[in-house]
Amino acid sequence: MASDHDRPPGATDVRDAEVDVCIVGAGPVGATLACRLAAGGVRVAVIDRAALPPMEHPDFDGRAYAIAAGSRRLLEAAGVWERLPRPSCPIEGIRVSDGRPGQPASPLFLHFDQPAPGEPFGWMTEARSLRVALNDTLHASALVRLQAPDEARVVRGPAHATIVTSSGTTLRARLVVAAEGRESRLRAEAGIPVTRFAYRQTGIVSAVAHERPHGNIALEHFLPGGPFAQLPMSGGEAGEHLSAIVWTEREAPATRLASLDDAAFGRELQRRLGHHLGAVRPVGRRWTYRLGALHAHRYVAGRLALIGDAAHGIHPIAGQGLNLGFRDVVALSALVIEAVAAGRDPGEAALLARYQAQRRPANLAMLAATDVLDRLFSTDNPALRLARGLGIGAVHRLPRLKRAFVAQAMA
Repeated sequence: MASDHDRPPGATDVRDAEVDVCIVGAGPVGATLACRLAAGGVRVAVIDRAALPPMEHPDFDGRAYAIAAGSRRLLEAAGVWERLPRPSCPIEGIRVSDGRPGQPASPLFLHFDQPAPGEPFGWMTEARSLRVALNDTLHASALVRLQAPDEARVVRGPAHATIVTSSGTTLRARLVVAAEGRESRLRAEAGIPVTRFAYRQTGIVSAVAHERPHGNIALEHFLPGGPFAQLPMSGGEAGEHLSAIVWTEREAPATRLASLDDAAFGRELQRRLGHHLGAVRPVGRRWTYRLGALHAHRYVAGRLALIGDAAHGIHPIAGQGLNLGFRDVVALSALVIEAVAAGRDPGEAALLARYQAQRRPANLAMLAATDVLDRLFSTDNPALRLARGLGIGAVHRLPRLKRAFVAQAMA
């Protein structure tokens, strides 16, 4: 726990019933926002329906996040990155290819090298490792009031919001942030419409141990059922080479594949991954997610801001979902920290309008881009296969266009 000497000038202890910001939802995006605001001298309350310790499941469960360079800078500024208990694996190259299960990849491929030595595209971080670091950081700050498990009822007024929890606590905040995910209750209560569409695909998330080292190279292999991604991870405790797998399939085949025993599942992984990593075997748990996209028509209402999946959800084809949420955090935290430091209202309408203007168009553009990519690549149409193969080969030979893709991936 930080001492009084560690607090920014003018900060008060959050044991008071009044805070600057109340965040509902302690997932990776909401918790990171709380840590970043507290590091900037903002009094924060965090409320979540689930207790935080069970999120730190001690066993390896196969889930990992691709953390872009810009997201790492955010986690460093929030005091989280230094608390990661497990090393993250740098992504030093990305290879994009096209093909069919059990067949060699197309000779037309796209390869991205890191822009300079020591400048990876990002880092693969175990989900459990990030959760432990976030929980440690939340508990270490005197400016964070943490209530989990608990539930919040929010009444937003013109000057502040009143938050009454199921445990009997009453808080007042100048700004409430909805970070409860795609089924956000605060968003629904504010009457903010959402556009949704389903992809009729399921994502299978797991991990694989393999015979040969991955060389810190990520693979995105486009197959008729959807993209198949192999993402490099730090070695396991027994010294084995590990990668995360994000495997998109149509719903019926995905249900069958996810239910296979380890030996059969490993054979199907090998058919899609190929043999460049040698023999493979699945490790840890398997997770399945029905894929869809959504976008809120507004990101703000009176005394309310939406971040992360409460505001937007995209296809995982580019691995940018969490990073988009972190970019929301970067934008909103900068505005709130500046306002609080200047003695201004962090929930004022003008500030919220600036946040929406910064993030909604960028997130909508990413949603459109990932939707087009999925429709272009998740098909076995011969004409589209030829066009995308030629497109991949053409981009590979255009350095300026490749640099543009790299800049977007690292943001």
